[in-house]
Amino acid sequence: MKYTLVFTLGVLLPAVVVAQEASGPLPQPDLALTHANVVDVVTGALLQDVTVVMRGGFIVSVGSSSAPTGSTVLDLAGRYLLPGLMDAHTHLDNLAAARRALETGVTTVRSASVGSFRDVALRDLAHAGYIAGPDVLAAGLFVTPYLGDAILADPALASLWGGVRTPEELRTLVRINLGHGVNVIKTRATERAGLPETDPRKQVYSEEQLRAVVEEAAARGVPVEAHAHGDEGARAAVLAGVRSIEHGTYLSEATLQLMNERGTFLVPTLSTLYDLLEPGGDYDDPVTRARAMYMIPRMVRTIEMARKVGVPIVAGADVGYGPQSITRISHEVVRFAELGFSPLEALQTATVNAARLFGLEESIGRIAPGFEADLIVVEENPLEQVGTIRDPLVVISNGRIGVNRISP
Repeated sequence: MKYTLVFTLGVLLPAVVVAQEASGPLPQPDLALTHANVVDVVTGALLQDVTVVMRGGFIVSVGSSSAPTGSTVLDLAGRYLLPGLMDAHTHLDNLAAARRALETGVTTVRSASVGSFRDVALRDLAHAGYIAGPDVLAAGLFVTPYLGDAILADPALASLWGGVRTPEELRTLVRINLGHGVNVIKTRATERAGLPETDPRKQVYSEEQLRAVVEEAAARGVPVEAHAHGDEGARAAVLAGVRSIEHGTYLSEATLQLMNERGTFLVPTLSTLYDLLEPGGDYDDPVTRARAMYMIPRMVRTIEMARKVGVPIVAGADVGYGPQSITRISHEVVRFAELGFSPLEALQTATVNAARLFGLEESIGRIAPGFEADLIVVEENPLEQVGTIRDPLVVISNGRIGVNRISP
Protein backbone atom coordinates (compact mmCIF):
# COMPACT_ATOMS: atom_id res chain seq x y z
CA MET A 1 0.00 0.00 0.00
CA LYS A 2 1.09 3.53 -0.72
CA TYR A 3 0.68 6.18 1.98
CA THR A 4 1.18 9.91 1.96
CA LEU A 5 0.37 12.84 4.26
CA VAL A 6 -2.99 14.47 3.65
CA PHE A 7 -5.18 16.80 5.67
CA THR A 8 -8.44 15.67 7.24
CA LEU A 9 -11.63 17.70 7.18
CA GLY A 10 -13.18 17.87 10.63
CA VAL A 11 -16.41 19.12 12.14
CA LEU A 12 -15.99 18.71 15.87
CA LEU A 13 -12.50 17.28 15.73
CA PRO A 14 -9.56 19.66 15.27
CA ALA A 15 -8.12 19.92 11.79
CA VAL A 16 -4.90 17.91 11.91
CA VAL A 17 -2.47 16.14 9.63
CA VAL A 18 -3.20 12.41 9.47
CA ALA A 19 -1.86 9.43 7.59
CA GLN A 20 -4.41 8.21 5.10
CA GLU A 21 -4.19 5.76 2.24
CA ALA A 22 -3.83 7.71 -0.96
CA SER A 23 -2.46 7.16 -4.43
CA GLY A 24 -2.35 10.69 -5.74
CA PRO A 25 -3.34 14.31 -5.19
CA LEU A 26 -6.10 15.37 -2.81
CA PRO A 27 -9.59 15.61 -4.31
CA GLN A 28 -10.46 18.85 -6.07
CA PRO A 29 -14.24 18.51 -6.34
CA ASP A 30 -16.73 20.84 -7.96
CA LEU A 31 -17.77 23.06 -5.04
CA ALA A 32 -20.69 25.39 -4.44
CA LEU A 33 -20.84 27.72 -1.45
CA THR A 34 -24.43 28.81 -0.95
CA HIS A 35 -26.03 31.62 1.10
CA ALA A 36 -22.69 33.45 1.26
CA ASN A 37 -22.10 37.10 2.02
CA VAL A 38 -19.17 37.87 -0.29
CA VAL A 39 -16.72 40.64 0.60
CA ASP A 40 -15.32 42.54 -2.37
CA VAL A 41 -11.88 43.54 -1.08
CA VAL A 42 -11.35 45.91 -4.03
CA THR A 43 -14.41 48.14 -3.63
CA GLY A 44 -15.61 47.29 -0.12
CA ALA A 45 -18.99 46.16 -1.45
CA LEU A 46 -20.84 43.29 0.20
CA LEU A 47 -22.71 40.85 -2.05
CA GLN A 48 -25.42 39.25 0.05
CA ASP A 49 -26.87 35.75 -0.14
CA VAL A 50 -25.00 34.59 -3.24
CA THR A 51 -23.68 31.28 -4.53
CA VAL A 52 -20.02 30.87 -5.43
CA VAL A 53 -19.26 27.96 -7.76
CA MET A 54 -15.78 26.46 -8.14
CA ARG A 55 -14.45 23.93 -10.60
CA GLY A 56 -10.94 22.63 -11.19
CA GLY A 57 -9.50 24.93 -8.55
CA PHE A 58 -10.95 28.13 -10.05
CA ILE A 59 -14.01 30.27 -9.37
CA VAL A 60 -16.60 29.75 -12.12
CA SER A 61 -19.38 32.06 -11.02
CA VAL A 62 -20.46 34.45 -8.28
CA GLY A 63 -24.17 35.20 -8.28
CA SER A 64 -27.73 34.18 -7.51
CA SER A 65 -27.79 30.86 -9.41
CA SER A 66 -28.39 27.62 -7.55
CA ALA A 67 -25.67 25.05 -6.95
CA PRO A 68 -24.94 22.92 -10.06
CA THR A 69 -26.15 19.33 -9.99
CA GLY A 70 -23.46 16.98 -8.74
CA SER A 71 -21.39 19.60 -6.96
CA THR A 72 -20.35 19.42 -3.31
CA VAL A 73 -22.47 22.02 -1.51
CA LEU A 74 -21.47 23.91 1.61
CA ASP A 75 -24.22 26.12 3.06
CA LEU A 76 -22.59 29.15 4.68
CA ALA A 77 -25.91 30.26 6.23
CA GLY A 78 -25.09 33.96 5.91
CA ARG A 79 -21.47 33.76 6.98
CA TYR A 80 -18.89 35.96 5.29
CA LEU A 81 -16.65 34.89 2.43
CA LEU A 82 -13.46 36.67 1.46
CA PRO A 83 -10.25 35.84 -0.40
CA GLY A 84 -7.67 33.67 1.32
CA LEU A 85 -5.06 35.64 3.23
CA MET A 86 -1.53 36.07 1.88
CA ASP A 87 1.62 36.26 3.97
CA ALA A 88 4.33 38.12 2.09
CA HIS A 89 7.17 37.34 4.51
CA THR A 90 7.49 33.81 5.88
CA HIS A 91 10.21 31.34 6.75
CA LEU A 92 7.95 28.33 6.34
CA ASP A 93 9.95 25.13 5.68
CA ASN A 94 8.04 22.01 6.78
CA LEU A 95 4.70 20.25 6.41
CA ALA A 96 3.47 20.94 9.95
CA ALA A 97 4.20 24.64 9.54
CA ALA A 98 2.35 24.68 6.22
CA ARG A 99 -0.63 23.18 8.01
CA ARG A 100 -0.52 25.79 10.77
CA ALA A 101 -0.46 28.57 8.20
CA LEU A 102 -3.40 27.07 6.32
CA GLU A 103 -5.45 26.69 9.50
CA THR A 104 -5.12 30.42 10.15
CA GLY A 105 -6.53 31.31 6.73
CA VAL A 106 -3.29 31.69 4.77
CA THR A 107 -3.62 30.34 1.23
CA THR A 108 -0.50 31.93 -0.32
CA VAL A 109 2.90 32.71 1.18
CA ARG A 110 5.99 34.38 -0.18
CA SER A 111 9.11 32.90 1.35
CA ALA A 112 11.69 35.22 2.86
CA SER A 113 14.34 32.47 2.58
CA VAL A 114 14.92 29.20 4.39
CA GLY A 115 18.11 27.30 5.19
CA SER A 116 17.67 24.95 2.26
CA PHE A 117 15.28 24.61 -0.66
CA ARG A 118 12.41 23.18 1.35
CA ASP A 119 10.19 26.10 0.32
CA VAL A 120 10.67 24.97 -3.31
CA ALA A 121 9.56 21.45 -2.37
CA LEU A 122 6.53 22.75 -0.45
CA ARG A 123 5.57 24.87 -3.44
CA ASP A 124 5.70 21.84 -5.74
CA LEU A 125 3.70 19.65 -3.32
CA ALA A 126 0.96 22.28 -3.09
CA HIS A 127 0.94 22.82 -6.85
CA ALA A 128 0.58 19.08 -7.46
CA GLY A 129 -2.19 18.84 -4.86
CA TYR A 130 -0.42 16.53 -2.42
CA ILE A 131 -1.03 19.09 0.32
CA ALA A 132 -4.05 21.39 0.49
CA GLY A 133 -1.88 24.48 0.69
CA PRO A 134 -0.80 27.15 1.07
CA ASP A 135 0.71 28.00 -2.29
CA VAL A 136 4.34 29.04 -1.92
CA LEU A 137 6.46 31.59 -3.75
CA ALA A 138 9.87 30.14 -2.94
CA ALA A 139 13.04 32.13 -2.22
CA GLY A 140 15.51 29.38 -1.40
CA LEU A 141 18.70 30.63 0.27
CA PHE A 142 19.23 34.07 1.77
CA VAL A 143 21.68 36.14 -0.27
CA THR A 144 23.71 37.29 2.71
CA PRO A 145 27.44 37.75 3.42
CA TYR A 146 27.88 34.48 5.33
CA LEU A 147 25.83 31.37 4.59
CA GLY A 148 26.57 29.36 7.72
CA ASP A 149 25.02 25.89 7.58
CA ALA A 150 22.99 26.93 4.53
CA ILE A 151 26.15 26.20 2.54
CA LEU A 152 25.23 22.52 2.93
CA ALA A 153 22.13 23.00 0.77
CA ASP A 154 23.99 22.48 -2.51
CA PRO A 155 27.58 21.30 -3.26
CA ALA A 156 27.88 24.18 -5.75
CA LEU A 157 27.94 26.56 -2.78
CA ALA A 158 31.40 25.39 -1.69
CA SER A 159 33.03 28.19 -3.66
CA LEU A 160 31.25 30.68 -1.37
CA TRP A 161 32.78 29.29 1.82
CA GLY A 162 34.73 32.50 2.41
CA GLY A 163 31.70 34.77 2.06
CA VAL A 164 29.35 36.37 -0.43
CA ARG A 165 30.47 39.95 -1.01
CA THR A 166 31.87 40.60 -4.46
CA PRO A 167 29.47 41.18 -7.35
CA GLU A 168 30.50 37.84 -8.87
CA GLU A 169 29.97 35.96 -5.59
CA LEU A 170 26.54 37.56 -5.28
CA ARG A 171 25.68 36.64 -8.85
CA THR A 172 26.85 33.08 -8.23
CA LEU A 173 24.54 32.66 -5.24
CA VAL A 174 21.63 34.15 -7.18
CA ARG A 175 22.28 31.75 -10.07
CA ILE A 176 22.34 28.76 -7.73
CA ASN A 177 18.99 29.86 -6.31
CA LEU A 178 17.60 30.33 -9.80
CA GLY A 179 18.83 26.87 -10.75
CA HIS A 180 16.53 25.47 -8.05
CA GLY A 181 13.58 27.29 -9.61
CA VAL A 182 12.91 29.96 -6.97
CA ASN A 183 10.22 32.57 -7.56
CA VAL A 184 11.91 35.42 -5.69
CA ILE A 185 15.38 36.29 -4.39
CA LYS A 186 15.80 37.44 -0.79
CA THR A 187 18.80 39.58 0.11
CA ARG A 188 19.70 42.00 2.85
CA ALA A 189 20.63 45.67 2.99
CA THR A 190 21.09 45.89 6.78
CA GLU A 191 21.68 43.66 9.76
CA ARG A 192 18.96 41.94 11.79
CA ALA A 193 16.88 43.22 14.70
CA GLY A 194 16.22 39.82 16.27
CA LEU A 195 19.78 39.03 17.37
CA PRO A 196 21.19 40.83 20.42
CA GLU A 197 24.65 41.17 18.89
CA THR A 198 23.56 42.87 15.64
CA ASP A 199 22.64 46.46 14.83
CA PRO A 200 19.54 46.65 12.59
CA ARG A 201 20.56 50.10 11.31
CA LYS A 202 23.95 48.95 10.01
CA GLN A 203 24.23 48.70 6.23
CA VAL A 204 25.50 45.37 4.90
CA TYR A 205 25.51 45.66 1.10
CA SER A 206 26.11 48.75 -1.03
CA GLU A 207 23.95 49.90 -3.91
CA GLU A 208 26.49 48.37 -6.33
CA GLN A 209 26.37 45.00 -4.59
CA LEU A 210 22.58 45.02 -4.43
CA ARG A 211 22.36 45.96 -8.10
CA ALA A 212 24.38 42.85 -8.97
CA VAL A 213 21.73 40.76 -7.16
CA VAL A 214 18.84 42.56 -8.85
CA GLU A 215 20.36 42.38 -12.34
CA GLU A 216 21.18 38.67 -12.10
CA ALA A 217 17.65 37.88 -10.89
CA ALA A 218 16.04 40.16 -13.47
CA ALA A 219 17.76 38.25 -16.27
CA ARG A 220 15.36 35.41 -15.42
CA GLY A 221 12.40 37.67 -14.63
CA VAL A 222 12.67 37.08 -10.88
CA PRO A 223 12.07 39.96 -8.40
CA VAL A 224 14.14 40.72 -5.30
CA GLU A 225 12.98 41.39 -1.75
CA ALA A 226 15.43 43.20 0.55
CA HIS A 227 15.66 42.98 4.34
CA ALA A 228 16.31 46.55 5.49
CA HIS A 229 15.71 48.32 8.79
CA GLY A 230 18.11 51.26 8.39
CA ASP A 231 17.40 54.08 5.98
CA GLU A 232 20.76 54.14 4.18
CA GLY A 233 20.66 50.44 3.35
CA ALA A 234 17.02 50.61 2.33
CA ARG A 235 17.65 53.55 0.02
CA ALA A 236 20.51 51.68 -1.64
CA ALA A 237 18.19 48.71 -2.17
CA VAL A 238 15.47 50.89 -3.71
CA LEU A 239 17.98 52.55 -6.05
CA ALA A 240 19.26 49.09 -7.01
CA GLY A 241 15.74 48.13 -8.10
CA VAL A 242 14.37 45.73 -5.49
CA ARG A 243 10.66 44.91 -5.58
CA SER A 244 10.04 45.32 -1.86
CA ILE A 245 11.62 46.53 1.35
CA GLU A 246 11.09 44.12 4.23
CA HIS A 247 10.69 45.76 7.67
CA GLY A 248 11.80 49.35 6.94
CA THR A 249 11.80 50.47 10.56
CA TYR A 250 13.93 53.60 10.17
CA LEU A 251 12.89 54.74 6.70
CA SER A 252 12.98 58.48 6.06
CA GLU A 253 10.23 60.33 4.25
CA ALA A 254 12.67 60.93 1.38
CA THR A 255 13.26 57.19 0.96
CA LEU A 256 9.54 56.52 1.13
CA GLN A 257 8.97 59.15 -1.56
CA LEU A 258 11.56 57.35 -3.70
CA MET A 259 9.76 54.05 -3.09
CA ASN A 260 6.50 55.61 -4.18
CA GLU A 261 8.08 56.96 -7.37
CA ARG A 262 9.61 53.59 -8.22
CA GLY A 263 6.67 51.41 -7.23
CA THR A 264 8.58 49.68 -4.40
CA PHE A 265 6.39 47.89 -1.86
CA LEU A 266 6.79 47.97 1.93
CA VAL A 267 6.30 44.83 4.03
CA PRO A 268 6.65 46.20 7.60
CA THR A 269 6.25 43.00 9.69
CA LEU A 270 5.21 45.13 12.66
CA SER A 271 3.94 42.13 14.61
CA THR A 272 7.45 40.67 14.79
CA LEU A 273 8.57 43.66 16.84
CA TYR A 274 5.80 42.86 19.31
CA ASP A 275 7.15 39.31 19.41
CA LEU A 276 10.54 40.79 20.35
CA LEU A 277 8.85 42.77 23.12
CA GLU A 278 6.51 40.19 24.62
CA PRO A 279 7.62 36.97 26.39
CA GLY A 280 7.29 33.70 24.51
CA GLY A 281 7.01 33.14 20.80
CA ASP A 282 10.08 33.02 18.58
CA TYR A 283 12.06 35.65 20.52
CA ASP A 284 12.72 36.03 24.23
CA ASP A 285 15.87 38.02 24.99
CA PRO A 286 16.29 41.09 27.25
CA VAL A 287 18.44 42.96 24.70
CA THR A 288 16.00 42.53 21.83
CA ARG A 289 13.10 43.25 24.20
CA ALA A 290 14.63 46.61 25.08
CA ARG A 291 15.34 47.23 21.38
CA ALA A 292 11.69 46.62 20.52
CA MET A 293 10.63 49.36 22.94
CA TYR A 294 12.15 52.02 20.69
CA MET A 295 11.70 50.22 17.37
CA ILE A 296 7.91 49.82 17.64
CA PRO A 297 7.03 53.54 17.80
CA ARG A 298 9.56 54.24 15.05
CA MET A 299 8.04 51.53 12.86
CA VAL A 300 4.57 52.92 13.49
CA ARG A 301 5.83 56.30 12.26
CA THR A 302 7.26 54.68 9.12
CA ILE A 303 3.96 52.95 8.35
CA GLU A 304 2.03 56.18 8.85
CA MET A 305 4.42 58.08 6.55
CA ALA A 306 4.31 55.30 3.94
CA ARG A 307 0.53 55.39 3.92
CA LYS A 308 0.56 59.17 3.59
CA VAL A 309 2.93 59.27 0.60
CA GLY A 310 1.24 56.34 -1.16
CA VAL A 311 3.71 53.49 -0.77
CA PRO A 312 1.80 50.19 -1.16
CA ILE A 313 1.82 48.30 2.15
CA VAL A 314 1.65 44.51 2.32
CA ALA A 315 1.17 42.27 5.35
CA GLY A 316 3.94 39.90 6.36
CA ALA A 317 4.22 37.96 9.61
CA ASP A 318 7.97 37.17 9.46
CA VAL A 319 7.38 33.81 11.08
CA GLY A 320 8.02 30.17 10.29
CA TYR A 321 4.67 29.03 11.74
CA GLY A 322 6.65 26.84 14.11
CA PRO A 323 5.25 25.18 17.24
CA GLN A 324 6.34 28.15 19.40
CA SER A 325 5.28 30.87 16.97
CA ILE A 326 2.51 33.15 18.19
CA THR A 327 2.46 35.65 15.29
CA ARG A 328 -0.06 35.23 12.48
CA ILE A 329 -0.83 37.28 9.40
CA SER A 330 -4.24 38.15 10.83
CA HIS A 331 -2.44 39.85 13.73
CA GLU A 332 -0.63 42.11 11.27
CA VAL A 333 -3.89 43.02 9.53
CA VAL A 334 -5.56 43.86 12.85
CA ARG A 335 -2.56 45.97 13.92
CA PHE A 336 -2.91 48.02 10.74
CA ALA A 337 -6.56 48.64 11.63
CA GLU A 338 -5.47 49.74 15.11
CA LEU A 339 -3.15 52.29 13.44
CA GLY A 340 -6.12 53.90 11.67
CA PHE A 341 -6.42 51.89 8.47
CA SER A 342 -10.04 51.28 7.56
CA PRO A 343 -11.03 47.60 7.80
CA LEU A 344 -11.01 47.47 4.00
CA GLU A 345 -7.53 49.01 3.74
CA ALA A 346 -6.25 46.57 6.35
CA LEU A 347 -7.74 43.58 4.51
CA GLN A 348 -6.21 44.78 1.26
CA THR A 349 -2.69 44.48 2.73
CA ALA A 350 -3.16 40.69 2.87
CA THR A 351 -5.16 40.30 -0.34
CA VAL A 352 -5.07 42.63 -3.36
CA ASN A 353 -1.92 44.50 -2.32
CA ALA A 354 -0.08 41.23 -1.79
CA ALA A 355 -1.30 39.91 -5.14
CA ARG A 356 0.12 43.02 -6.84
CA LEU A 357 3.43 42.58 -5.05
CA PHE A 358 3.58 38.98 -6.27
CA GLY A 359 2.64 39.99 -9.82
CA LEU A 360 -0.43 37.76 -9.54
CA GLU A 361 -3.21 40.36 -9.34
CA GLU A 362 -5.03 38.76 -12.30
CA SER A 363 -5.28 35.35 -10.62
CA ILE A 364 -5.45 35.65 -6.82
CA GLY A 365 -6.67 38.07 -4.16
CA ARG A 366 -10.28 38.49 -5.30
CA ILE A 367 -13.52 36.51 -5.45
CA ALA A 368 -14.36 36.71 -9.14
CA PRO A 369 -14.79 34.31 -12.07
CA GLY A 370 -11.47 33.10 -13.42
CA PHE A 371 -9.59 33.66 -10.14
CA GLU A 372 -8.09 30.81 -8.14
CA ALA A 373 -10.43 29.30 -5.59
CA ASP A 374 -8.56 30.54 -2.50
CA LEU A 375 -11.20 31.52 0.05
CA ILE A 376 -11.91 31.79 3.75
CA VAL A 377 -15.19 31.88 5.66
CA VAL A 378 -15.55 33.96 8.84
CA GLU A 379 -18.37 34.48 11.32
CA GLU A 380 -18.72 38.28 11.30
CA ASN A 381 -18.53 41.00 8.68
CA PRO A 382 -14.79 41.80 8.41
CA LEU A 383 -15.61 45.24 7.00
CA GLU A 384 -16.99 46.03 10.45
CA GLN A 385 -15.08 43.61 12.71
CA VAL A 386 -11.77 42.95 10.99
CA GLY A 387 -10.60 40.80 13.93
CA THR A 388 -12.96 38.05 12.81
CA ILE A 389 -10.28 36.91 10.34
CA ARG A 390 -8.28 35.57 13.30
CA ASP A 391 -10.71 32.62 13.51
CA PRO A 392 -11.52 31.31 10.01
CA LEU A 393 -14.21 28.62 9.93
CA VAL A 394 -13.48 27.32 6.43
CA VAL A 395 -10.28 27.56 4.40
CA ILE A 396 -10.26 26.62 0.72
CA SER A 397 -7.00 26.58 -1.22
CA ASN A 398 -6.96 25.85 -4.96
CA GLY A 399 -10.51 24.56 -4.68
CA ARG A 400 -9.60 22.05 -1.97
CA ILE A 401 -11.26 22.34 1.44
CA GLY A 402 -8.32 22.38 3.82
CA VAL A 403 -10.25 23.39 6.94
CA ASN A 404 -13.96 22.93 7.66
CA ARG A 405 -15.34 23.83 11.06
CA ILE A 406 -19.00 24.38 10.17
CA SER A 407 -20.39 21.22 8.56
CA PRO A 408 -19.60 17.65 7.48
